[in-house]
Amino acid sequence: MAVRPFLVAVVAGLLLAASAPVLAGNDAAARRADFASAFQTAAAIPAPVLRGRVDITDEMVRIGDLVDNAGDAAQIAIYRAPDPGTTGTLPAAQLLDVLRAHQVIGVETHGISNVAVTRLARTLDPDDVELQIAVALEHRNGLGDARDMLLTFDKDLKAIHLDAANNGAITPVVTRFDPRSGRFDVTLEVANDSGAAPTRLRFTGTAVETIEAAVLARDVDRNTLLKSSDIVIERRPKAEIGNNAASRDRVVGMQTRRQMRAGQALHGIDLTRPDLVQRDQAVTLIYQTAGIYLTVRGKATESGTEGDVVSVLNLQSNRTISGVVVGRGQVSVSPAAPVVPHKLASVEPAAEATASFSAGNNAPASSKAE
Repeated sequence: MAVRPFLVAVVAGLLLAASAPVLAGNDAAARRADFASAFQTAAAIPAPVLRGRVDITDEMVRIGDLVDNAGDAAQIAIYRAPDPGTTGTLPAAQLLDVLRAHQVIGVETHGISNVAVTRLARTLDPDDVELQIAVALEHRNGLGDARDMLLTFDKDLKAIHLDAANNGAITPVVTRFDPRSGRFDVTLEVANDSGAAPTRLRFTGTAVETIEAAVLARDVDRNTLLKSSDIVIERRPKAEIGNNAASRDRVVGMQTRRQMRAGQALHGIDLTRPDLVQRDQAVTLIYQTAGIYLTVRGKATESGTEGDVVSVLNLQSNRTISGVVVGRGQVSVSPAAPVVPHKLASVEPAAEATASFSAGNNAPASSKAE
């Protein structure tokens, strides 16, 4: 239906009235009054105005989306909408030709040369999709927490733009996982409020449970004392690392048992407490007791860490003694415990026995004595 047919008819009527013979009497006055009323009504209708930017949610672009005051023509579809989440451009000159074809004339453009049409969408970012898959696989067939999973998809995961009507919850409706191969097959369902069938999205790939591990940042030799800068924390497959992965807190300050390469994950078996005393190292022997503190130079004959008992040669007495490693290059020698003599037995029973034994040389010996 035409938007401005009444205005066109009024203009044509005015032109016709100007060329017709003058009517006499009341008929001419009535005709002039009708023309004036019609002209006032046409002037009261707002003119159609072109929009420069348009946001839509439908699959089709309608005249009412592009033009304000489109009247009855507003619901006429004239273009297919761009894909969800994208923007298309319509040249204003081409658009005006299409509008005239539908009897929409006199459109005010206000200098607009192009009309940008954006189709609104619900966007699922790759991180959102990955989290949904991980939650669906959580604790399934031996897998751990969702935050500990490393997912690899068969196809590169990109942002997914769904129709804006798909604004409901995301629910996994199909979840399969093979623990032997690590393969997963998950279908997510996105509900909508338009009454249409929910949108389904299928994803396949592999899932691996990972754990945090302390990894060497450089090559190290045997007996290297590890510093914080020697360690980086990475997530590694649990099957590769096992359950004995060392954490940063357990690594820094420890000493390596063997030569290791950069990129190797550290385990408890790879580390030992650092030797505070090395074999053949000059050490300080410390003798401390109540009110006395003495130090003597010595030479360690074996290595040890804090708390280990090691042998040390006293360089003054040239005797080898044992002590406890208490610090770097320091060995504590405990004072010898005093020897407590055993309590002497009473002499009285012995004297009585002697007396009874020596009583009379002629007395016969008892059977017990015998």
